[in-house]
Amino acid sequence: MGKINWTRVLTGGLLAGLVINIVEAVSGSIYMDEMNAALEAHGLSMSESPLMMVFYVIYGFVWGIAAIWLYASIRPSYGAGPKTAVKSGIAFWFIGYLLPIIGWSSIGLYSAWMLTFWSIIGLVEMIIATLLGAWIYKEGEPSAAS
Repeated sequence: MGKINWTRVLTGGLLAGLVINIVEAVSGSIYMDEMNAALEAHGLSMSESPLMMVFYVIYGFVWGIAAIWLYASIRPSYGAGPKTAVKSGIAFWFIGYLLPIIGWSSIGLYSAWMLTFWSIIGLVEMIIATLLGAWIYKEGEPSAAS
């Protein structure tokens, strides 16, 4: 069982987090009005303060690092490469996106369209982010000649 290269987890995770933040910013522009309307209908609001935005950006980077840590952790069992990165991205999506969305669906706060949109965007986002972060992680491996 190989040791995890934490420098590469951090580096790959930051790249994955960048992808997550970009996708969230772009997709957020599509659903933000509907989300705010759903929240306001229940007497809630989403703060758009700079501090809240900083929180979500940091959160995206933390998720990216966690996704690449998961990839690095399952590599000994599944092997290095894109197939394992996709498996890792799907597993992270299932735990971090799909299960919470299923929970949210039970309270009726958001529309089925919005929850479906979040699910699909989240799946694509996590697969791409994990593939790119895993590529950085792979680049950190020592060569056979070393």
